[in-house]
Amino acid sequence: MSERLPIAPRAGSAARTKIEADPRVDLKSMPRERLGLWFKEELGEPRYRADQVFSWLHQKRVRSFSDMTNLSKALRGRLDEVARIGGLTLEEVKVAKDGTRKLLLATAAGDLIETVIIPMEDRLTQCISSQVGCKIGCDFCLTARMPLRRHLAASEIVDQVLWAQEVIGEGKSINNLVYMGMGEPLDNYSNVLASLKTLTDEQGLHMGTKRITVSTSGVVPKIAKLGADIKVNLAVSLNATTDAQRTALIPINKVWNIETLMAALRAFPLPPRRRITVEYVMLAGFNDSLEDAVRLTRLLRGLRCKVNLIPFNPWPGSVYKRPAADHVDRFAVVLRDADYTVTVRYSKGEDIGAACGQLDGAPQAA
Repeated sequence: MSERLPIAPRAGSAARTKIEADPRVDLKSMPRERLGLWFKEELGEPRYRADQVFSWLHQKRVRSFSDMTNLSKALRGRLDEVARIGGLTLEEVKVAKDGTRKLLLATAAGDLIETVIIPMEDRLTQCISSQVGCKIGCDFCLTARMPLRRHLAASEIVDQVLWAQEVIGEGKSINNLVYMGMGEPLDNYSNVLASLKTLTDEQGLHMGTKRITVSTSGVVPKIAKLGADIKVNLAVSLNATTDAQRTALIPINKVWNIETLMAALRAFPLPPRRRITVEYVMLAGFNDSLEDAVRLTRLLRGLRCKVNLIPFNPWPGSVYKRPAADHVDRFAVVLRDADYTVTVRYSKGEDIGAACGQLDGAPQAA
């Protein structure tokens, strides 16, 4: 089952250069505090004008200055001259048998990214992307087959959530956000942080920091910085119990090995009653043995965490396989017997390529 929207022609190289060279400032990429400073310093306008614009962008979801009817015509004209509203265009919505929805979105330059809306009992979780492609090169991830084309602007990260709200309609809302889509969030730190500040702003969508999780493959220098800058949840894609295993799966382990990563996690400033989520993608015959499970219990000792076991989601051309369900269950028992909280996550949306590790920013065949 799918809903398809017309796909606009891709921008050619000349159009891409023009778009990327646009000198106008992107107001949608600015958190409200920075927007207030810009209005004062660049336009000589009072702070409340910035609050009005911020509300139009993030609560009323307008995409043109001309729609901001409580601004004077002269101010709207001035904004058109010196500023723009960054964001994305919705190209396609695919709906899986389990109700998962995958949104294909285009940047102004014509690049394609994906975001996923996942129904989970009485709530909706959205998995959002932070980059076009990814440079980390995780061997089990389809997105890693794409080169890193560029970082997403804060406006393009936020717009994924605004489009999701449009798709699910009035009366429903996204309950949880996970930065686990295309790209490595901490590799695009400044734009990810700006998006977090905007999404949690009381005059925007006002999402609670407890409902937002940022996942990293292990960009160690930015882990402590995230904890200091904003109190969102942290997840780490660990996926191995030895450096040899992890380096084969996640090449940046050669830069920040497991010992260095674990030290950064133990130093992370966790708010009270919160835990780090340790993500462990299970690959048949590679990292799913009972010996791996025992090593994992020792590795996590003393860390306030919960473990999310993710049986591998196959994609065309992958050399890895998903472990049998009973094998996954035995692995989980070892962790539970060691007093760890464990969740086995069989990802949703696999029939539309929306499961964990399957995003590639390509239109789906009918």
